[in-house]
Amino acid sequence: MNTINDTNFNFPKQKSVYKGKVREVYNINDELLVMIASDRLSAFDIIMPKQIPFKGQILNQIAAYMLNETKDLVPNWLMDCPDPNVAIGHLASPFKVEMVIRGYISGHAWREYRDGKREICGVKMPDGMKENDKFPEPIITPSTKADGGSHDEDISREEIISQGIVSKEDYLVLEDYTRKLFQRGTEIAAKRDLLLVDTKYEFGKTKDGKIVLIDEIHTPDSSRYFYREGYQKRQDRDEAQKQLSKEFVRQWLIKNGFQGKEGQEVPEMTDKKINEISNRYIELYEQITGKEFEKADVSDVSDRIEKNVLKFLNKV
Repeated sequence: MNTINDTNFNFPKQKSVYKGKVREVYNINDELLVMIASDRLSAFDIIMPKQIPFKGQILNQIAAYMLNETKDLVPNWLMDCPDPNVAIGHLASPFKVEMVIRGYISGHAWREYRDGKREICGVKMPDGMKENDKFPEPIITPSTKADGGSHDEDISREEIISQGIVSKEDYLVLEDYTRKLFQRGTEIAAKRDLLLVDTKYEFGKTKDGKIVLIDEIHTPDSSRYFYREGYQKRQDRDEAQKQLSKEFVRQWLIKNGFQGKEGQEVPEMTDKKINEISNRYIELYEQITGKEFEKADVSDVSDRIEKNVLKFLNKV
């Protein structure tokens, strides 16, 4: 399978390229960003040695769908998706925080709670909760955006403002946008018989000072979903929730002795495991969008992407 690991394009007026864990972002003349979603898989802030077929296409197309579904609430960076793996939009200077919002106590929040903590990012959590219980109200638990592959760190609203990471005025806008987006995401998920459990949003500021939503939203890499049907029964019986997210990858890694800690080795991913992960991503795409997933032509992915991006850039 011809997957996308690394790209190395040189587009007209290209000024720089940033390679993240999953996406590669090309700066065009300090005006546009060409964001290419690779098929790399990241967990515990470590890039896995093998790629997942169609993962980049799935993430890109879910993100584009969700950006279009929320643009009436919050302005975003996206202009167009000229290729299944590519999004192109306006350059914005990113805020150095990720706005994480949680409707249920799962994942990182649950691990903190299980270890006895009753406060996360300055937000108090009620006593007596079980894993995957719903919070009385969604809570915002920001994290600092890590550079160079190090772990993101939890941080409180007060610390963000007092340290000057984001001004109070801007931070209040980020919180407001985060709550609005999560409510819309929850409504979209409900139509597909899903529960949006938690997610993260990233924001930036354009040259004219406008705060916009950037990057991906409501994808399996940035969000966790449970199936709504049977959720309460499973909670009552203390059973694991049926979910659509990257958490199943994390749980498989934990079971095989890997949590991204020093000295630990990534377990071998067989072709069977890779196909299973790919199918889970396709399942989420179809579940959340209500559309059948159409696999893109992968006979020469790099050539396809380059032609489609150049065609778009020649028009603008």
